[in-house]
Amino acid sequence: MKRKLQVFVSSTFTDLIIERQSAVSAILKAGHIPAGMELFTSGDKSQMDTIKKWIDESDVYMLILGGRYGSIEPISGISYTELEYDYAVEQGKPLFAVVITESSLESKVKLSGTAFLEKDNPQALKLFRAKVLSNISSFFDDSKDIRLSVHESLSDFASSRELKGWVQADEIVDTKPLFEEIKKLSDENQKLKETLAELEKKARSGRPNQADDFEEIASILKTIDIKIPAKINNGKAASNDLFDIFVNNRDTIINGVTNAAKGGDVEGFFYFNVCPKLQVHGLVENEKVAGVQYRRYAITKAGVSFLADYDRQSFKLKQEQKKSEVEDAVSSVSSSQPKTARKKKVVTPNSSSPS
Repeated sequence: MKRKLQVFVSSTFTDLIIERQSAVSAILKAGHIPAGMELFTSGDKSQMDTIKKWIDESDVYMLILGGRYGSIEPISGISYTELEYDYAVEQGKPLFAVVITESSLESKVKLSGTAFLEKDNPQALKLFRAKVLSNISSFFDDSKDIRLSVHESLSDFASSRELKGWVQADEIVDTKPLFEEIKKLSDENQKLKETLAELEKKARSGRPNQADDFEEIASILKTIDIKIPAKINNGKAASNDLFDIFVNNRDTIINGVTNAAKGGDVEGFFYFNVCPKLQVHGLVENEKVAGVQYRRYAITKAGVSFLADYDRQSFKLKQEQKKSEVEDAVSSVSSSQPKTARKKKVVTPNSSSPS
C-alpha cells in the first residue's frame, strides 16, 4: 500500500516564486502532495490559525529560506515564516529546510535588484537563518538543488512507519470483520482472566476457611518432618513436624522472613527449610521487596485463615476441657458426701386385733 505524504511548503513569497514552483514540482513528481498558503495573505490572526491547522494536518514541513525575512506578525514582532517554522518544531513535525547560499543571493541581487534583500530586519533574518541551519537543512544555489533535496528528504520520510500519509480508498483493507473478531477474542480473554482471578482468590483465601480443608492440611503438615540444626537449637540437633513449627513460630512467619545476608541463621533456616514447604500448600508466598536485592516470604490470606482456624479449634478444645474438669469436680464432690439414712416405717399393732 503506497502512501502519499502531504508536505507543507513554507517561504517568503514574492522573492522565491521560482524556488517554490520547483519544490512543488519535485514533490508531485515524487508522488506526494504539496500544500502551501499562496492563496492567503499574511497579517490576519485567523489566517495564522489556518496555517497552523494545515501544518498539523501535513506529514512533513519544508522551509525555503532566501534573502527576505518576510511580513511581521504585529503582536510578536516575528515574521510569519519564522512563526510557521517555530510551530512545526514545537509540534515535533518532521521537517527539512533549504537555505540560499550567499553567492546565489548576490547573483540574484545583481540580476534582479535589491527586492531580493531584507532591508527592514536584517538582524532578525540573520538569527533566523542561524536557527534553521542548526537543524536539518542544506544549501541551494538553484532550482536543481531544491529538487534534489526534496527527492532525498522525502525518500527518507516515506520509509518511516510513524508517518500516516494518504492512501487510495481502494487500497484500504476492510478491517471491520477483523476488528469484530479481535473484540470478540478480547472479551473472551477478559472473561477468562476474571474467572482465573476468582479461582486464584478462592485458592489463596477460601480453602482454610473450611473445617475439612483445615484438618486435611494440618494432617499433611504433621507428616512432614523438619530437621532443626544444632546451631539454632542450643547446640542440639532435633526434629519437629511442619505443623508444630508453623503454629509455634507464627510471629516470625507473619512478620516475614528474608534471605538478606544480615538475617542470621534462624531466619535463614525458616527461609530455606520451612517456608518453601509451607508455600506448596499456599500458606506463604515468595515476593520481591522493592528497593532491595533480597526476597521475602510473607504469609498469605490462606495462611492467616489456617492459623485462625487453629486458634478457634484450640479455644473450643480448651473450653470443652474446662467444662469436663468442672463436671468431674462436681461429680467428685457429690460422691464424697455421706448418704442420708432412710427412715423405716414402724407398724403399730392394732389394739382390736386378737392377742
